[in-house]
Amino acid sequence: MIQRGEPVHSCLSGHLRFMKNIAPAIFPPNGIGDTEPTNQAVLDWVHEIGKLTKPENIFWCDGSERENEFLIAESLKQNVLIKLNEKRVPRSYLHRSNPNDVARVEKVTFICTPTKEEAGPTNNWSEPAETYSKLYGLLNGAMRGRTMFVVPYIMGPPDSPLTKVGFEITDSKYVVLSMRIMTRMGKIALNRLGNDPKAEWNRGVHSLLDVDPDRRFICHFPQDNTIISVGSGYGGNVLLSKKCLALRIGSYLARKQGWMAEHMLILGVESPEGKKHYVAAAFPSACGKTNFAMLIPPAHFKGWKVTTVGDDIAWMEIRDGRLFAVNPENGYFGVVPGTSYKSNPNAMKSIEHDTLYTNVALTDDSDVWWEGKDGAPPKHAIDWRGNDWTPDSKEKAAHPNSRFATPMRNNPALDPNVEKGEGVPISAIIFGGRRSDTVPLVYEAFDWTHGVYLGATMASETTAAAAGAVGKVRRDPMAMLPFCGYNIGDYFRHWIDIGKRLTSPPLIFNVNWFRKGANGKFLWPGFGENMRVLKWIIDRCEQNGGAVESPVGWLPTPHDLDLEGLDIDHTRVADLLGIDHEEWQKELAAHKTFFDSLGGVVPEELQKQCEQLVARFKE
Repeated sequence: MIQRGEPVHSCLSGHLRFMKNIAPAIFPPNGIGDTEPTNQAVLDWVHEIGKLTKPENIFWCDGSERENEFLIAESLKQNVLIKLNEKRVPRSYLHRSNPNDVARVEKVTFICTPTKEEAGPTNNWSEPAETYSKLYGLLNGAMRGRTMFVVPYIMGPPDSPLTKVGFEITDSKYVVLSMRIMTRMGKIALNRLGNDPKAEWNRGVHSLLDVDPDRRFICHFPQDNTIISVGSGYGGNVLLSKKCLALRIGSYLARKQGWMAEHMLILGVESPEGKKHYVAAAFPSACGKTNFAMLIPPAHFKGWKVTTVGDDIAWMEIRDGRLFAVNPENGYFGVVPGTSYKSNPNAMKSIEHDTLYTNVALTDDSDVWWEGKDGAPPKHAIDWRGNDWTPDSKEKAAHPNSRFATPMRNNPALDPNVEKGEGVPISAIIFGGRRSDTVPLVYEAFDWTHGVYLGATMASETTAAAAGAVGKVRRDPMAMLPFCGYNIGDYFRHWIDIGKRLTSPPLIFNVNWFRKGANGKFLWPGFGENMRVLKWIIDRCEQNGGAVESPVGWLPTPHDLDLEGLDIDHTRVADLLGIDHEEWQKELAAHKTFFDSLGGVVPEELQKQCEQLVARFKE
């Protein structure tokens, strides 16, 4: 077991063992896999990694339809993919990962900065030179008998000033196929990069090795704009564009360059009168982020429209004193279990075709199934491990963290401004976690710095999206605990500094859809009904929504929330909005414990916010 802060080199033992070739080389016909970039810096780097990993051949990806069809055909031959029922889920496939490799693994995720202080108290740190040396040892000859794919991609709309270029080298066909869905991949990246050997671009190296948990490391070198991931074939560990570049390296670059890289969805809300606002929201994994990003307003909100800009990551910059956001991604990588026409109709429509599923169940007629899907479970299926499954089986048919990767174009509620290079203006920022008690349904921060405090102290009960115990309350500042690529104290400071540069800052709110009553059941119906909370947030942005002052912030009264048509009694609403002083004394103590655990890096402004909150409860 790797302890937090223990360097990579102390976790590696023995020599490179003989590796079974789990990714045999493929040999493309002429015209496929031969689009070499012209940038000499890229060519030199690929040559260097090729010399190290010794692949059978190099495949230069261009993201074309012809290339994609060839890769799918080869993946079917090698059982990397299973073809799904063409009538039920057209052009869609199932991939099964190794059962030891089903989630992000934070304990083997490292930030490799020159000093430990730069990585800070919330990251595992490893010394760069030693880490490179050990990783290169693991990569030595790792692609023998395999094809080395070179994937050029951009994160961000093609003409955005925030857009970043990345190259991922990988020996996994699943990674290439997923990157084509999740990023804008191919010639678009080569054009954006151009020929300047000094241009900024991210270097990503991934190898499956032999998918052994003891030789699994995801290492980030922020100063070098480099990521190296070995020993995993699972999404978040190997799609290096996503959490690795867009958040861990992205947050480091954002601080250096004066913008923000955040673990946030972005949605548009338009009233029947045509007035539109954009909102960014940070929720930890599996707290309903995708559901909220694709929300369909209930019948009572006829004429209101909610559109999706992004479901996971927001890159934001300041312009004219306001925050503007883009979604750097091109697809959705969502948790499947629990997704249904009841919980998220837009997600269901998005994954009806052209989708790559990972670790869901396969029915006898080659359809996909998972726990929480509409209708009765199949009488028989093959579970995510490849075993027979029936409704009487003790095991789940789909892994709790099984995933879909689907192009954002599939989303019927895609926002028309999603490709806008300058981004969309943000009216409100929402923080939220999964809390069964203490935290009210919604409240508003008194000002920007108080809002930063809400984000810095947010917490959630853990879920299956990260390996580890389920159901424990863990502090997850801004939902960035696993994703901040530098010292968390400097990250908080960056948020405070951004506020000083904003003349029209977004209002900041905290929500909690997951509060439970004395009977242990959820008090709030959630899903589409969250529109009622969103409507109050928009009212506050337009300065016409009512609220009462409380120690934690501005709270709506039951009359301020539009609850018409919702079967919910006053007692439940009072419970949802209530502040239990005894529970909050525990919460305040937990805030202090959390700040203390960070060892003196928390900015003074946030320490003061903590003191003021304690004082307000005494008034």
